[in-house]
Amino acid sequence: MKILILCDLFPPAFGPRMGYLCKYMKRAGWEPVVVTEQINDNTFSFLTGEIPVTYIKYYRATGKLTRKIEWVLLFLFDFFFHYKDKKMEKVANSLLEKGGYAGILCSTYRTFPLPAAQKVATKYHLPFIADLRDIVEQYASDEYIAHSFHSFSYLDRLITRIFRHKLLKYRNKALKSADYVTTISPWHATILKKYNPHTTLIYNGYDPEIFFPERYRMEHFIITYTGRLISQATRDPRLLFEAIAKLDRAKHIQPETFRLQWYIDSTSKELIEQIAADFKIASYIDYFDYVPASEIPKILNHSAVLLQLANKTTETGPKGFMTTKLFEAMAVEKPLLCVRSDEACLEKTIKQTQSGIAARTVEEVYDFLLHYYTEWKEKGYTTIEVDRQAVEKFSRKRQAEQFMDLFTELSNTQNNG
Repeated sequence: MKILILCDLFPPAFGPRMGYLCKYMKRAGWEPVVVTEQINDNTFSFLTGEIPVTYIKYYRATGKLTRKIEWVLLFLFDFFFHYKDKKMEKVANSLLEKGGYAGILCSTYRTFPLPAAQKVATKYHLPFIADLRDIVEQYASDEYIAHSFHSFSYLDRLITRIFRHKLLKYRNKALKSADYVTTISPWHATILKKYNPHTTLIYNGYDPEIFFPERYRMEHFIITYTGRLISQATRDPRLLFEAIAKLDRAKHIQPETFRLQWYIDSTSKELIEQIAADFKIASYIDYFDYVPASEIPKILNHSAVLLQLANKTTETGPKGFMTTKLFEAMAVEKPLLCVRSDEACLEKTIKQTQSGIAARTVEEVYDFLLHYYTEWKEKGYTTIEVDRQAVEKFSRKRQAEQFMDLFTELSNTQNNG
Protein backbone atom coordinates (compact mmCIF):
# COMPACT_ATOMS: atom_id res chain seq x y z
CA MET A 1 0.00 0.00 0.00
CA LYS A 2 1.03 3.58 -0.62
CA ILE A 3 0.47 5.74 2.47
CA LEU A 4 0.81 9.52 2.78
CA ILE A 5 2.27 10.51 6.14
CA LEU A 6 1.87 14.09 7.34
CA CYS A 7 3.84 14.83 10.50
CA ASP A 8 5.31 17.69 12.50
CA LEU A 9 8.72 15.98 12.83
CA PHE A 10 10.61 13.46 10.72
CA PRO A 11 14.27 12.42 10.45
CA PRO A 12 16.86 13.77 10.32
CA ALA A 13 15.05 15.73 13.06
CA PHE A 14 13.86 14.10 16.28
CA GLY A 15 11.12 11.94 14.80
CA PRO A 16 11.90 8.33 15.74
CA ARG A 17 8.31 7.05 15.79
CA MET A 18 7.57 7.88 12.16
CA GLY A 19 11.18 7.28 11.07
CA TYR A 20 11.22 3.69 12.31
CA LEU A 21 7.66 3.14 11.06
CA CYS A 22 8.73 4.07 7.52
CA LYS A 23 11.79 1.83 7.77
CA TYR A 24 9.71 -1.24 8.54
CA MET A 25 6.84 -0.31 6.21
CA LYS A 26 9.39 -0.15 3.39
CA ARG A 27 10.80 -3.54 4.42
CA ALA A 28 7.28 -5.01 4.21
CA GLY A 29 6.83 -3.73 0.66
CA TRP A 30 4.69 -0.72 1.51
CA GLU A 31 5.27 2.77 0.07
CA PRO A 32 5.30 5.52 2.71
CA VAL A 33 5.51 9.09 1.38
CA VAL A 34 6.18 11.84 3.92
CA VAL A 35 5.40 15.55 4.17
CA THR A 36 6.84 17.32 7.20
CA GLU A 37 8.25 20.57 8.53
CA GLN A 38 11.94 21.22 7.95
CA ILE A 39 13.74 21.37 11.29
CA ASN A 40 17.40 22.25 11.81
CA ASP A 41 18.30 19.02 13.62
CA ASN A 42 20.28 15.94 12.58
CA THR A 43 19.69 13.69 15.58
CA PHE A 44 18.16 10.92 13.47
CA SER A 45 20.07 11.42 10.23
CA PHE A 46 20.71 7.66 9.94
CA LEU A 47 16.97 7.12 9.32
CA THR A 48 16.88 9.24 6.16
CA GLY A 49 17.55 8.37 2.54
CA GLU A 50 15.16 5.56 1.60
CA ILE A 51 11.80 7.33 1.92
CA PRO A 52 10.50 10.15 -0.36
CA VAL A 53 10.13 13.17 1.94
CA THR A 54 8.96 16.72 1.21
CA TYR A 55 10.34 19.14 3.81
CA ILE A 56 8.41 22.40 4.15
CA LYS A 57 10.54 25.32 5.28
CA TYR A 58 8.54 27.68 7.50
CA TYR A 59 11.43 29.55 9.12
CA ARG A 60 14.19 31.27 7.15
CA ALA A 61 15.72 33.94 9.42
CA THR A 62 19.28 33.39 10.63
CA GLY A 63 20.01 36.16 13.14
CA LYS A 64 18.97 35.84 16.79
CA LEU A 65 16.70 38.88 16.75
CA THR A 66 15.26 38.19 13.30
CA ARG A 67 14.53 34.56 14.31
CA LYS A 68 12.58 35.78 17.32
CA ILE A 69 10.61 38.30 15.26
CA GLU A 70 9.93 35.69 12.58
CA TRP A 71 8.69 33.20 15.20
CA VAL A 72 6.27 35.75 16.68
CA LEU A 73 4.92 36.74 13.26
CA LEU A 74 4.52 33.15 12.09
CA PHE A 75 2.86 32.22 15.40
CA LEU A 76 0.30 35.00 14.93
CA PHE A 77 -0.22 34.22 11.26
CA ASP A 78 -0.69 30.54 12.07
CA PHE A 79 -2.95 31.26 15.05
CA PHE A 80 -5.35 33.45 13.07
CA PHE A 81 -5.08 32.00 9.56
CA HIS A 82 -3.83 28.37 9.99
CA TYR A 83 -0.82 29.20 7.83
CA LYS A 84 1.22 26.06 8.56
CA ASP A 85 -1.66 23.65 7.98
CA LYS A 86 -2.72 25.39 4.78
CA LYS A 87 0.79 25.22 3.38
CA MET A 88 1.08 21.53 4.23
CA GLU A 89 -2.40 20.88 2.82
CA LYS A 90 -1.30 22.42 -0.48
CA VAL A 91 1.74 20.14 -0.70
CA ALA A 92 -0.35 17.10 0.25
CA ASN A 93 -2.89 17.94 -2.47
CA SER A 94 -0.18 18.07 -5.12
CA LEU A 95 0.89 14.52 -4.15
CA LEU A 96 -2.60 13.04 -3.77
CA GLU A 97 -3.72 14.36 -7.14
CA LYS A 98 -1.36 11.87 -8.74
CA GLY A 99 -3.43 9.04 -7.23
CA GLY A 100 -2.44 5.61 -5.94
CA TYR A 101 -2.69 6.32 -2.22
CA ALA A 102 -4.49 3.90 0.10
CA GLY A 103 -4.61 6.05 3.23
CA ILE A 104 -3.35 8.99 5.25
CA LEU A 105 -1.49 8.90 8.56
CA CYS A 106 -0.90 12.06 10.58
CA SER A 107 1.47 12.01 13.56
CA THR A 108 1.80 14.94 15.97
CA TYR A 109 2.69 15.83 19.53
CA ARG A 110 0.16 18.66 19.72
CA THR A 111 -2.23 19.58 16.87
CA PHE A 112 -0.38 20.59 13.67
CA PRO A 113 -0.79 19.12 11.03
CA LEU A 114 -3.99 17.26 12.00
CA PRO A 115 -6.33 19.84 10.39
CA ALA A 116 -4.45 19.51 7.08
CA ALA A 117 -4.66 15.71 7.23
CA GLN A 118 -8.36 15.82 8.05
CA LYS A 119 -9.13 18.04 5.05
CA VAL A 120 -7.19 16.06 2.45
CA ALA A 121 -8.51 12.73 3.77
CA THR A 122 -12.07 14.04 3.39
CA LYS A 123 -11.38 15.53 -0.05
CA TYR A 124 -9.91 12.32 -1.49
CA HIS A 125 -12.13 9.89 0.51
CA LEU A 126 -9.14 8.11 2.03
CA PRO A 127 -8.87 6.21 5.33
CA PHE A 128 -7.36 8.50 7.96
CA ILE A 129 -5.40 7.53 11.08
CA ALA A 130 -4.43 10.21 13.61
CA ASP A 131 -1.37 9.35 15.72
CA LEU A 132 -0.88 11.33 18.95
CA ARG A 133 2.61 10.94 20.43
CA ASP A 134 1.86 13.44 23.19
CA ILE A 135 -1.16 15.50 24.14
CA VAL A 136 -1.65 18.86 25.83
CA GLU A 137 -3.46 17.30 28.80
CA GLN A 138 -0.45 15.21 29.88
CA TYR A 139 1.69 18.13 31.03
CA ALA A 140 1.89 19.54 34.53
CA SER A 141 1.80 23.10 33.22
CA ASP A 142 2.44 24.75 29.84
CA GLU A 143 5.55 22.74 28.90
CA TYR A 144 3.91 21.82 25.59
CA ILE A 145 4.66 25.37 24.37
CA ALA A 146 8.07 25.41 22.74
CA HIS A 147 8.70 29.12 23.41
CA SER A 148 7.35 31.19 26.28
CA PHE A 149 5.75 34.49 25.32
CA HIS A 150 7.73 36.66 27.78
CA SER A 151 5.19 39.43 28.16
CA PHE A 152 3.43 40.43 31.35
CA SER A 153 2.63 37.40 33.54
CA TYR A 154 -1.15 37.90 33.43
CA LEU A 155 -0.97 38.39 29.65
CA ASP A 156 1.13 35.23 29.28
CA ARG A 157 -1.51 33.25 31.18
CA LEU A 158 -4.29 34.69 29.00
CA ILE A 159 -2.43 33.95 25.75
CA THR A 160 -1.63 30.43 26.94
CA ARG A 161 -5.25 29.78 27.90
CA ILE A 162 -6.51 30.97 24.51
CA PHE A 163 -3.78 29.05 22.67
CA ARG A 164 -4.59 25.84 24.57
CA HIS A 165 -8.29 26.22 23.83
CA LYS A 166 -7.63 26.60 20.12
CA LEU A 167 -5.18 23.67 20.01
CA LEU A 168 -7.70 21.36 21.64
CA LYS A 169 -10.61 22.62 19.53
CA TYR A 170 -8.94 21.82 16.20
CA ARG A 171 -7.26 18.67 17.49
CA ASN A 172 -10.52 17.21 18.73
CA LYS A 173 -12.35 18.14 15.54
CA ALA A 174 -9.76 16.22 13.53
CA LEU A 175 -9.82 13.26 15.92
CA LYS A 176 -13.58 12.88 15.57
CA SER A 177 -13.23 12.50 11.80
CA ALA A 178 -10.40 9.94 11.98
CA ASP A 179 -11.09 6.28 11.24
CA TYR A 180 -8.63 5.37 14.00
CA VAL A 181 -6.71 7.27 16.64
CA THR A 182 -3.44 5.77 17.85
CA THR A 183 -1.45 6.86 20.88
CA ILE A 184 1.42 5.87 23.15
CA SER A 185 0.14 4.97 26.65
CA PRO A 186 -2.97 3.58 28.37
CA TRP A 187 -3.61 6.98 29.97
CA HIS A 188 -3.51 8.74 26.60
CA ALA A 189 -5.86 6.14 25.13
CA THR A 190 -8.38 6.71 27.92
CA ILE A 191 -8.37 10.48 27.33
CA LEU A 192 -8.59 10.29 23.54
CA LYS A 193 -11.43 7.76 23.55
CA LYS A 194 -13.63 10.63 24.71
CA TYR A 195 -13.27 12.10 21.22
CA ASN A 196 -13.03 8.93 19.16
CA PRO A 197 -14.02 5.48 20.47
CA HIS A 198 -11.81 3.89 17.80
CA THR A 199 -8.65 4.70 19.77
CA THR A 200 -5.95 2.05 19.97
CA LEU A 201 -2.65 1.79 21.81
CA ILE A 202 0.63 1.59 19.88
CA TYR A 203 3.47 2.17 22.32
CA ASN A 204 6.75 3.93 21.62
CA GLY A 205 9.57 1.44 21.44
CA TYR A 206 13.04 0.38 20.32
CA ASP A 207 14.56 -0.85 17.07
CA PRO A 208 15.72 -4.45 17.72
CA GLU A 209 18.37 -4.13 15.01
CA ILE A 210 20.06 -1.31 16.94
CA PHE A 211 19.21 -1.82 20.60
CA PHE A 212 20.30 -5.16 22.03
CA PRO A 213 22.38 -6.18 25.06
CA GLU A 214 26.17 -6.11 24.95
CA ARG A 215 28.38 -6.70 27.96
CA TYR A 216 31.51 -4.66 28.70
CA ARG A 217 33.72 -4.46 31.75
CA MET A 218 33.79 -0.82 32.85
CA GLU A 219 36.30 1.20 34.86
CA HIS A 220 33.53 3.33 36.32
CA PHE A 221 30.03 2.72 37.64
CA ILE A 222 28.00 4.98 35.35
CA ILE A 223 24.39 6.08 35.70
CA THR A 224 23.26 7.50 32.35
CA TYR A 225 20.48 9.85 31.30
CA THR A 226 19.89 10.84 27.68
CA GLY A 227 17.16 13.32 26.89
CA ARG A 228 15.63 16.51 28.17
CA LEU A 229 14.34 17.84 31.47
CA ILE A 230 11.02 19.44 30.57
CA SER A 231 10.47 20.76 34.09
CA GLN A 232 10.95 19.58 37.66
CA ALA A 233 7.19 19.16 37.95
CA THR A 234 7.28 16.66 35.10
CA ARG A 235 10.65 14.99 35.74
CA ASP A 236 11.96 15.20 39.27
CA PRO A 237 15.48 13.83 39.99
CA ARG A 238 15.57 14.71 43.70
CA LEU A 239 15.16 11.15 45.02
CA LEU A 240 18.24 10.18 43.04
CA PHE A 241 20.27 13.15 44.24
CA GLU A 242 19.32 12.52 47.86
CA ALA A 243 20.22 8.83 47.59
CA ILE A 244 23.64 9.65 46.08
CA ALA A 245 24.29 12.15 48.86
CA LYS A 246 23.32 9.52 51.43
CA LEU A 247 25.58 6.91 49.82
CA ASP A 248 28.41 9.46 49.84
CA ARG A 249 27.92 10.25 53.54
CA ALA A 250 27.96 6.52 54.33
CA LYS A 251 31.24 6.28 52.34
CA HIS A 252 29.78 3.52 50.12
CA ILE A 253 30.71 5.44 46.94
CA GLN A 254 33.50 7.74 45.75
CA PRO A 255 33.59 10.22 42.83
CA GLU A 256 36.59 8.39 41.36
CA THR A 257 34.44 5.35 40.49
CA PHE A 258 30.77 6.44 40.73
CA ARG A 259 29.55 8.78 37.96
CA LEU A 260 26.19 10.30 37.06
CA GLN A 261 26.33 11.29 33.37
CA TRP A 262 23.85 13.52 31.57
CA TYR A 263 23.55 13.83 27.77
CA ILE A 264 21.30 16.88 27.65
CA ASP A 265 20.71 20.37 26.26
CA SER A 266 21.93 23.55 27.97
CA THR A 267 18.52 24.46 29.44
CA SER A 268 18.19 21.04 31.07
CA LYS A 269 21.74 21.32 32.40
CA GLU A 270 20.95 24.60 34.13
CA LEU A 271 17.90 23.08 35.78
CA ILE A 272 19.80 20.01 36.97
CA GLU A 273 22.61 22.14 38.38
CA GLN A 274 20.08 24.22 40.32
CA ILE A 275 18.41 21.16 41.83
CA ALA A 276 21.65 19.26 42.51
CA ALA A 277 23.20 22.22 44.31
CA ASP A 278 21.02 21.51 47.36
CA PHE A 279 22.52 18.03 47.71
CA LYS A 280 26.23 18.86 47.28
CA ILE A 281 26.94 16.04 44.82
CA ALA A 282 28.51 18.06 42.00
CA SER A 283 31.71 15.99 42.20
CA TYR A 284 29.75 12.94 41.01
CA ILE A 285 28.19 14.56 37.96
CA ASP A 286 29.35 14.84 34.32
CA TYR A 287 27.55 16.77 31.58
CA PHE A 288 27.69 16.06 27.85
CA ASP A 289 25.94 17.58 24.87
CA TYR A 290 23.28 15.76 22.90
CA VAL A 291 24.71 13.04 20.68
CA PRO A 292 23.33 11.62 17.42
CA ALA A 293 20.78 8.85 18.03
CA SER A 294 23.10 6.36 16.30
CA GLU A 295 25.53 6.69 19.25
CA ILE A 296 22.94 6.04 21.96
CA PRO A 297 23.13 2.18 21.93
CA LYS A 298 26.87 2.31 22.64
CA ILE A 299 26.38 4.79 25.48
CA LEU A 300 23.61 2.69 27.04
CA ASN A 301 25.60 -0.53 26.80
CA HIS A 302 28.58 1.13 28.49
CA SER A 303 26.44 2.11 31.48
CA ALA A 304 25.75 0.36 34.77
CA VAL A 305 22.29 1.86 35.42
CA LEU A 306 19.97 3.68 33.03
CA LEU A 307 17.95 6.58 34.39
CA GLN A 308 14.33 7.39 33.54
CA LEU A 309 13.02 10.63 35.05
CA ALA A 310 9.35 11.00 35.91
CA ASN A 311 7.04 12.24 38.64
CA LYS A 312 3.90 11.01 40.38
CA THR A 313 0.76 11.08 38.27
CA THR A 314 -1.69 13.55 39.78
CA GLU A 315 -4.58 15.68 38.59
CA THR A 316 -2.29 18.71 38.31
CA GLY A 317 0.92 16.82 37.56
CA PRO A 318 2.32 14.84 34.61
CA LYS A 319 0.28 12.00 33.15
CA GLY A 320 0.92 9.12 30.78
CA PHE A 321 4.56 9.80 29.82
CA MET A 322 6.16 6.71 28.20
CA THR A 323 9.19 7.89 26.27
CA THR A 324 11.27 6.11 23.66
CA LYS A 325 14.29 5.93 25.95
CA LEU A 326 12.30 3.80 28.42
CA PHE A 327 12.01 0.98 25.90
CA GLU A 328 15.54 1.39 24.56
CA ALA A 329 16.82 0.93 28.12
CA MET A 330 14.78 -2.26 28.46
CA ALA A 331 16.13 -3.58 25.16
CA VAL A 332 19.80 -3.35 26.19
CA GLU A 333 18.98 -5.13 29.47
CA LYS A 334 20.64 -2.71 31.82
CA PRO A 335 19.12 -2.06 35.27
CA LEU A 336 16.54 0.69 34.84
CA LEU A 337 15.98 3.25 37.58
CA CYS A 338 12.88 5.42 37.30
CA VAL A 339 12.68 8.40 39.67
CA ARG A 340 10.26 9.42 40.82
CA SER A 341 7.73 6.64 40.09
CA ASP A 342 4.63 7.83 38.31
CA GLU A 343 2.71 5.17 40.30
CA ALA A 344 0.89 4.44 37.04
CA CYS A 345 1.84 3.35 33.48
CA LEU A 346 5.62 3.56 33.89
CA GLU A 347 5.72 1.66 37.16
CA LYS A 348 3.40 -1.04 35.83
CA THR A 349 5.45 -1.52 32.64
CA ILE A 350 8.76 -1.66 34.49
CA LYS A 351 7.34 -4.32 36.83
CA GLN A 352 5.86 -6.34 33.96
CA THR A 353 9.14 -6.39 32.05
CA GLN A 354 11.22 -6.96 35.23
CA SER A 355 13.62 -4.33 33.90
CA GLY A 356 14.33 -2.38 37.09
CA ILE A 357 12.53 -0.26 39.63
CA ALA A 358 10.19 2.72 39.65
CA ALA A 359 11.20 4.20 43.00
CA ARG A 360 8.81 5.95 45.35
CA THR A 361 11.26 6.57 48.21
CA VAL A 362 14.89 7.55 48.77
CA GLU A 363 15.44 4.22 50.53
CA GLU A 364 14.42 2.31 47.38
CA VAL A 365 16.87 4.30 45.26
CA TYR A 366 19.61 3.91 47.88
CA ASP A 367 19.21 0.10 48.07
CA PHE A 368 18.95 -0.25 44.28
CA LEU A 369 22.14 1.71 43.61
CA LEU A 370 24.07 0.03 46.41
CA HIS A 371 23.08 -3.41 45.11
CA TYR A 372 24.26 -2.73 41.57
CA TYR A 373 27.32 -0.78 42.67
CA THR A 374 28.35 -3.82 44.72
CA GLU A 375 27.74 -6.10 41.72
CA TRP A 376 29.81 -3.79 39.51
CA LYS A 377 32.73 -3.85 41.98
CA GLU A 378 32.65 -7.66 41.92
CA LYS A 379 32.17 -8.21 38.15
CA GLY A 380 33.06 -4.98 36.38
CA TYR A 381 29.54 -4.80 34.92
CA THR A 382 25.88 -5.07 35.94
CA THR A 383 23.16 -7.46 34.80
CA ILE A 384 19.40 -7.78 35.07
CA GLU A 385 17.17 -10.63 33.91
CA VAL A 386 14.39 -8.87 32.02
CA ASP A 387 11.30 -10.66 30.74
CA ARG A 388 12.37 -10.69 27.08
CA GLN A 389 8.97 -11.78 25.82
CA ALA A 390 7.37 -8.79 27.57
CA VAL A 391 10.03 -6.42 26.20
CA GLU A 392 9.77 -7.69 22.62
CA LYS A 393 6.20 -6.43 22.22
CA PHE A 394 7.67 -2.89 22.27
CA SER A 395 9.84 -3.40 19.16
CA ARG A 396 9.47 -0.86 16.33
CA LYS A 397 8.95 -3.74 13.90
CA ARG A 398 5.93 -4.89 15.86
CA GLN A 399 4.55 -1.34 16.00
CA ALA A 400 4.88 -0.98 12.22
CA GLU A 401 2.88 -4.19 11.87
CA GLN A 402 0.16 -2.69 14.09
CA PHE A 403 -0.12 0.40 11.87
CA MET A 404 -0.15 -1.72 8.72
CA ASP A 405 -2.84 -3.99 10.18
CA LEU A 406 -5.05 -0.96 10.80
CA PHE A 407 -4.65 0.34 7.25
CA THR A 408 -5.28 -3.14 5.83
CA GLU A 409 -8.48 -3.40 7.86
CA LEU A 410 -9.64 0.05 6.71
CA SER A 411 -8.80 -0.70 3.08
CA ASN A 412 -10.72 -3.97 3.17
CA THR A 413 -13.71 -2.24 4.77
CA GLN A 414 -13.64 0.50 2.14
CA ASN A 415 -13.35 -1.97 -0.75
CA ASN A 416 -16.12 -4.21 0.60
CA GLY A 417 -18.32 -1.20 1.26
